[in-house]
Amino acid sequence: MALAIFDLDNTLLSGDSDYLWGQFLVDVGVVDADAYESTNQQFYEDYKQGRLDIFAFLNFSLRPLAENDPEQLHAWREQFVQQKIRPLVGEAALRLVERHRAAGDTLLIITATNSFVTAPIAALFGISNLIATEPETRDGRYTGRVFGTPSFREGKVARLEDWLGTEGQTLPGSSFYSDSHNDLPLLELVDKPVAVDPDELLLEHARKSGWPVISLRDHASTAA
Repeated sequence: MALAIFDLDNTLLSGDSDYLWGQFLVDVGVVDADAYESTNQQFYEDYKQGRLDIFAFLNFSLRPLAENDPEQLHAWREQFVQQKIRPLVGEAALRLVERHRAAGDTLLIITATNSFVTAPIAALFGISNLIATEPETRDGRYTGRVFGTPSFREGKVARLEDWLGTEGQTLPGSSFYSDSHNDLPLLELVDKPVAVDPDELLLEHARKSGWPVISLRDHASTAA
């Protein structure tokens, strides 16, 4: 039984759930539209350019969790998943997951986006194993701070290694699907790295390394 690892945003999903959650909070009036939207957009650009300060971003993105009642947050999240996320779950992504499930592989989503946002999204794919950035809680409320190591860049490798030890899993035969050059540390660790609708830097690296390059957007798939 091999390990099949999936990035979430812009890989299994045809969009970025972290960014869209911020946009959703703007839409429903939870946060100030002008200030929040411009900052959210700047962090998203920093991520795409490979210069994201993950802790600065988390200080920003986790603040609304601390400022609102958990019951209300869960109601907003349900609305968010139905309105913003379900339309981003494509048939090609579902087929890829099901192919690995049918092969008896252990399925795992690993994402830098926090677990509050991503837990119900992983459930849409029927994947119970999730490594995500963990928001800190205290007395039943979110504090606005991160707990432990964010699962971003090298942090994904560190969190995966911890998970492997806890779950008794190993990497031989493992595959990892991702769209982003930010995931190169983990892509280079697995046996079968796959670039999915990759950004320019990952596409260049995949071609040089002979990695498969596939699309889950237009149902097309090509070898590197």
